[in-house]
Amino acid sequence: METQFELVLLLLAIAAGVTAFAKKLNLPYPIALVIVGAIIGLLPIPGLEELKDFFAEDEVFRFAIISIFLPTLLGEATLKLPFSHLRENRGPILTLALVGTLVSFIVAGLLTVQFLSLPLQAAFVFAALMAATDPVSVLSIFKSMGVNHRLSIIMEGESLINDGVAVVLFTIAAYQMSTFIEAGPFGIAMGLFQFFKVVIGGLLIGGLLAYFFSKLTRFFDDYPLEIIFSMLLFYGAFFISEAFHVSGVIAVVIAGLIFGNYGARIGMSPTTKLNIKNFWDVAALVANSLVFLMVGLEIMRISLWDKWMYIIGAILIVLASRSIAVYTSVGFIRHIPRAWKHVFNWGGLKGSLSIALAFSLPSSFPMREEVLVLAFGVVLFSLIVQGLTIKPLVSWLGVQTGGAALSSYETILSRIYRYTSGKKRLEKMKDEGTLSPVIFRQLGGKYEEQLNDLHHQLNHLYQQNPEIQKEQMERAIKEALYAEHEAVDHLSSHHLISDQVSDEQRKEIIELLEQEKEK
Repeated sequence: METQFELVLLLLAIAAGVTAFAKKLNLPYPIALVIVGAIIGLLPIPGLEELKDFFAEDEVFRFAIISIFLPTLLGEATLKLPFSHLRENRGPILTLALVGTLVSFIVAGLLTVQFLSLPLQAAFVFAALMAATDPVSVLSIFKSMGVNHRLSIIMEGESLINDGVAVVLFTIAAYQMSTFIEAGPFGIAMGLFQFFKVVIGGLLIGGLLAYFFSKLTRFFDDYPLEIIFSMLLFYGAFFISEAFHVSGVIAVVIAGLIFGNYGARIGMSPTTKLNIKNFWDVAALVANSLVFLMVGLEIMRISLWDKWMYIIGAILIVLASRSIAVYTSVGFIRHIPRAWKHVFNWGGLKGSLSIALAFSLPSSFPMREEVLVLAFGVVLFSLIVQGLTIKPLVSWLGVQTGGAALSSYETILSRIYRYTSGKKRLEKMKDEGTLSPVIFRQLGGKYEEQLNDLHHQLNHLYQQNPEIQKEQMERAIKEALYAEHEAVDHLSSHHLISDQVSDEQRKEIIELLEQEKEK
């Protein structure tokens, strides 16, 4: 155990060093880690042979990725993702994550059977592995380039849901597909039933646990304890779901969304929210750093070079299936710029989840080694070639946001929100009798002066950049209409208005929302 712990510390030290170096040079650290891991795996470096042997073991790699790192990465991503962002972009997110993933799975499976001559089951297992996307490196590039925030939200939202769908498809293809094939036409119904059972089961377990822990936080104002609650939630949702043979990935995703939105609203103080966010930021950085370094180490132990023609064919199939999936699924969605669709397509990188799932295949699985080789080859191409070319593509397509003007707007907006929140807190303290009126007038007056100055700056910015004002006007109208809808729900739930009136009011609000979308 002591030796294994030392190896983990050594791996963490290497990962931290590479990550720090990449961040200092403003490079995508996941890609740097994969390359360094591949170099370490390829070259006989004194002192690192034991490290390579330990982490290259199939069981160690699969357990670390799926059981340790995956709940952390999914939980962190969903915990800080506002539900309002998902709601506003639910159309493209769900279309890409559900329709796009299914199209990619079917097309890749059929093309693999046709052109690589794999048996039907092995082909669709490979297709399920390639349906999962891992946009970590892409999103880190987006952040450094100031890419449109909505584009990032759609890609992140797609990946979170897509991972759960891909794992369900993989499980069905790897362990139950032969049964469904033998059942003939009835097998399609059996497959659909199994799919929905696994998905709905994950949603129920994750949702119930998140609701329980959200309510639990109301009884405590102790951020170390509430951080422990979040850990128990994510890992509990994952392992309980897996024990019941439903989707642990989907359970963690829904748990993180509920706990990070509903739980944060009803039971977390500002101090708790900040500390939970900081804790999971660190945990996600550690997990990502170790994951991508381990991927690089693992790739080099698979003999890819004597099967390069086979791998090129697999790469072309995966690129073609992703293209067909993206352009058919979001091709008819309005308000999605054409340039964004190209970014969705090329930015759908494959990563550690694909490799970990591939290693989970039993040794008795037919064509296991061939599936492993294909999966590793595509992941290596995806992380390095697509990962290194996404930045030039984004620059060429011009999908960055409004540059200096938008940055100034966000700075002004954040200061207005800060000062308004501070002023409201002082007012509450004065009303409670814990702050004297004299001190309130002094501090409140300073806030008032700062807010007046910021409002003048904001009006000037709107005059210089009318497109920003238009975008914010549209957003404000939507938020107001959402609030109106919630108000009608409140009246209806308390039996203050009849069902007929509430239905009429909801219909009127929905019509107004549709009109806003058509503008």
